[in-house]
Amino acid sequence: MCGILASILADPNSAASAELYEGLGILQHRGQDAAGIITCGQKGRLHQCKANGMVRDVFGKQQLMALAGAMGVGHVRYPTAGTSSTSEAQPFYVNSPYGIVLAHNGNLTNTKELRSFVDHEAHRHVNTESDSELLLNIFAHHLQQTGKFRVNEDDIFKALEGVYKQCKGGYAVTGMIAGFGIFAFRDPHGIRPLIYGERKGHYGTDYMVSSESVVLDALGFTNFVDVKPGEALIITNHGGLLKRQCAEPREFTPCIFEYVYFARTDSIMDGVSVYKSRLAMGEALADRVTKQLGGNVDIDVVIPVPDTSRSAALQVSYRLNKLYREGFIKNRYIGRTFIMPGQSLREKSVRRKLNPMAMEFAGKNVLIVDDSIVRGTTSREIVNMAREAGAKKVYFASCAPPIRYPNVYGIDMPTRTELIAYNKTEQEVAEELGADEVIFQDLNDLVHSIQKFNPALKGFDVSVFNGEYVTGDVDEKYLNDLEASRNGTLKKMASTGEVIGLHNAHTFK
Repeated sequence: MCGILASILADPNSAASAELYEGLGILQHRGQDAAGIITCGQKGRLHQCKANGMVRDVFGKQQLMALAGAMGVGHVRYPTAGTSSTSEAQPFYVNSPYGIVLAHNGNLTNTKELRSFVDHEAHRHVNTESDSELLLNIFAHHLQQTGKFRVNEDDIFKALEGVYKQCKGGYAVTGMIAGFGIFAFRDPHGIRPLIYGERKGHYGTDYMVSSESVVLDALGFTNFVDVKPGEALIITNHGGLLKRQCAEPREFTPCIFEYVYFARTDSIMDGVSVYKSRLAMGEALADRVTKQLGGNVDIDVVIPVPDTSRSAALQVSYRLNKLYREGFIKNRYIGRTFIMPGQSLREKSVRRKLNPMAMEFAGKNVLIVDDSIVRGTTSREIVNMAREAGAKKVYFASCAPPIRYPNVYGIDMPTRTELIAYNKTEQEVAEELGADEVIFQDLNDLVHSIQKFNPALKGFDVSVFNGEYVTGDVDEKYLNDLEASRNGTLKKMASTGEVIGLHNAHTFK
């Protein structure tokens, strides 16, 4: 999962870099592995800064001042396909044709086929294992077919139609063509989120495209519009905003995990408040707790795992009429353990990240509420910490159903054997975690918790729960090949041998 941005300002003498930097900081929860910004200045000159690390570490005053230009693209990365190498920090850039910049959130499912096409037919060089670089080169190939000295909006839309015909999977993309403008598009199922807004000013209208509405809201943009599945938009200072349906929309199935975990609580996605959906998840989960533990629930206190599950846990406590307490204090300077690259790093980080307050656990039956249980690394340590703090009983409730299948659309949990609930009953999961009971959300209740706020959302990508993949191209062979290519040390090994980053990288002192 990644965070993407693109911005174009009406004042040609202004700098887009400052707000792109602020926006990436707001999207930091979506990726903490790498960050990057590319801007376009006078005469179509591109300026870039990207590296591994947090936004605040990659960009300083000197770097931001060097990023000249009134339009640009930004990206925060959490590794999915590829490695953690600095060369795979985004945005990616290719000089031919026209100087194209691209930032990608998601994962392509037909990369083998695309890599063969790029090599044997398009004759383009791909320097990394990143599917994002593949996507960029597919777009560049189709745009080059125009054969024009300069392209227009129709040419770009036509090239994107070619991209849609070739690329499968879940993807949201922002990009820029040097000296021309910015563009954005979303996969035909709308799996990955994408939204844009506008801001009126003295020089005209500024535009920004983002993974989440919270960025637009914080930076003073209004009139938010979700990019539709299969829709593309192009924004220039000479022509304003143009939209076109470049692919026939399929069944609209946004990723349900965005609402459960990834998105910031104050975001609105596809017309649904993430905050309200999490409150509704809490209500449904409370009913599930009552059903599983019986009417006379022997819970003394409800404790959330900060931060994502707070909203749901609050509603659980309200509905069960039980005390709500903050039992874990979070070190806010430790990254989100789920999106950390490498299992061993996740395990070490849990206790550094959370510290239990013994007074809230000692001698009590506690219900711990978390957004989900994925690998079980964090959950197991949390149960252990609760027992060490003196809890009599530890019940563990998950706002999501059991995750038993890999995600192939951009979430880093592709191996079935990594998932604690794979081929296990709920009781076996409880034993594995060391909890007295584990209560999982019902899938239908989870879907209803979101759908009730926007009935137009008829379905969601819930493949991690039921193994049904909405793009229709993921079968057992695909999953077996995926698992064969991945193990817990692959990324660590790959990142030790740096790949040359052919992207005009700069070192600032």
